[in-house]
Amino acid sequence: MPVFTAPLRRSLPICALAAALLAGCASPIGRPPGDDAWPVQLARWQRLDALLLGEQHDAAAHQQWQRETVQWLAARGRLAALVLEMAEAGAATDGLPPQADAEQVRAALRWNEAAWPWQRYAGVVMAAVAAGVPVRGGNLDAAGLRAALQDETLDDHLPPGPLARQRQAIEQGHCGLLPAARVQPMVRVQLARDASLARALRQALQDGRTVVLVAGYGHVQRSLGVPTWLPANIESKVAIAQAGQALAAIESEADFIRPTPALPPEDYCAGLRARWPAQR
Repeated sequence: MPVFTAPLRRSLPICALAAALLAGCASPIGRPPGDDAWPVQLARWQRLDALLLGEQHDAAAHQQWQRETVQWLAARGRLAALVLEMAEAGAATDGLPPQADAEQVRAALRWNEAAWPWQRYAGVVMAAVAAGVPVRGGNLDAAGLRAALQDETLDDHLPPGPLARQRQAIEQGHCGLLPAARVQPMVRVQLARDASLARALRQALQDGRTVVLVAGYGHVQRSLGVPTWLPANIESKVAIAQAGQALAAIESEADFIRPTPALPPEDYCAGLRARWPAQR
C-alpha cells in the first residue's frame, strides 16, 4: 500500500504525519481579553494531571505560548514533564542535567530536523530541560505508523460522528486528492498516533504536578484526539491556539482558546497538486 504525503497546511496537523512517514517516518470557550488571560486561567487550574496544548505548526506565536506555559508551571513547581508530538516514543531527556546543551537534548530526543525544524521548538524544549523535568517523545516510529495503516481494530475507537469528522479532516488535509481507499488507513494512523501520545502522557504523570503535551491541534481535540484515549480519572484540560479567526468547530473541542495574529495566506495545495500525478 503506497503512502500518500500530505500538504503543509496550517489548519491540520497531518503535515507532521506525512513528514514522518516519508522520512521513515475556565470559561471554556471564547477569546480572552488581554495577554494576562492565560496565566489567570492557569492559576485557576490548580490540580491538573495533564494540560494539552494544541498548535498550528508554522505559527511562531504558538511555540512562544508553549514555552511561556512551561516556564510558568515550572516556576511554581507544578511541571511534571513535557511530552512532544515532535519526537518518537522512547526518546527522552531523562538523565540529562538542567545545564544540558541543545546538541545533547537533540541527540537524546533523536530529533528529526527534516520533519520538525529544531529552532521552532527549541524554546519550549530547552525551557523544560532547564527546569529539570523530563522531555519525552510521544509519536509513533516509522514501523508503528506503517502498522497502523492496516490495524482495523482502530476503526471502532471513535463513535460515528467524530469518526466522520476525522475522515473529513484527513481528506481536507490532503486537499481532496487522497483516493477514497486510502482515507481510512490514514485515519487509523492519526488514531494510533493519538493513542501513542496518550500512553506517553500517562507514563509521565506525577501526583500534584501537571504533564504538558505539545501537539498539533487535531491531536488534542476533546472528541477526536488524545483525550479519547485517557481514562476518566485523569484530570485534563485542552487549550488550543488559533491564528486569526478561531474555528467554531475547534472552540467546542477546547477548554480555552488562545487567539494569535493571523498568518499570511499561502496555498499549500498547489505544490501537492503538482507532485501527486507522479505518485498515482
